[in-house]
Amino acid sequence: MKVFKPEWQCTFSVNEGAEESANWKEKVAWRLRGMADWLDRGGRTLKVAYNVTPAVSQDEVDTCLGKGFEVTQQLLTQLAHQQACENVMRHAKAELYDEQPSVQGF
Repeated sequence: MKVFKPEWQCTFSVNEGAEESANWKEKVAWRLRGMADWLDRGGRTLKVAYNVTPAVSQDEVDTCLGKGFEVTQQLLTQLAHQQACENVMRHAKAELYDEQPSVQGF
């Protein structure tokens, strides 16, 4: 009986800038991305690099990236909600957030 063993590999990285070992073309590209971020006055430029073996279609990659950004958006929304609730509590019950706790009974 012949045994078949599936083999696969996936590398994935996200960069926010040129690495120290980057060549001049990569450094210029990141400088241009930085200028675009400055002109847009918001947002963040990321470079997503991946290598998948065996190959998957570009549509499948795009779907995976889209779902990943959907999860990111949900997490950021949850964090913003939590921060808004904490801000309300800090305003309504400031005594709970005193920097110097008072020691009672001593």
